[in-house]
Amino acid sequence: MSGQGGFWDFEDRLRQLSATVDFEQFRPVLAKALRRGDLRRGGRPPFDAVLKFKMQVLQALHGLSLQQTSYLVRDRLSWMRFCGLGPGDGVPDANTLWDFRGTLIRVRALDALFTRLDQAIVAAGYLPMSGQIVDATLVAAPRQRNKEAEKAAIKQGKSAHEI
Repeated sequence: MSGQGGFWDFEDRLRQLSATVDFEQFRPVLAKALRRGDLRRGGRPPFDAVLKFKMQVLQALHGLSLQQTSYLVRDRLSWMRFCGLGPGDGVPDANTLWDFRGTLIRVRALDALFTRLDQAIVAAGYLPMSGQIVDATLVAAPRQRNKEAEKAAIKQGKSAHEI
């Protein structure tokens, strides 16, 4: 299936999403929602807000926990590329993502960000869809081999021994 270039083609989905949506458009909203204190006071510099938002998108797209999301961004090259990271770059851990998400929820920005993401996808001519992959394997059902008289007897409540 690779190489067909469809938006939901599994291997190219993140590449297409990156090409479709300019995630920098979310930076002003994130900056306003995440007002930081004085960074001169020390401590480790925070991870980029757009990076953390992209990780929230990955989590939502795949229905993952924050811990699984952090692990998979470190593990999968396609996810690293989507987040703008290289193999040696630091990746936010589950606690960092939890705090980030909690802050966005507290200031009522998370839903607005995802609504804006959906709008950007629609504006590019795609339909944002969510859900789960369903296994659509066809399995043969047992064939009914009862004769009409046997079916009638079953409907009357007779047991198999009586029939």
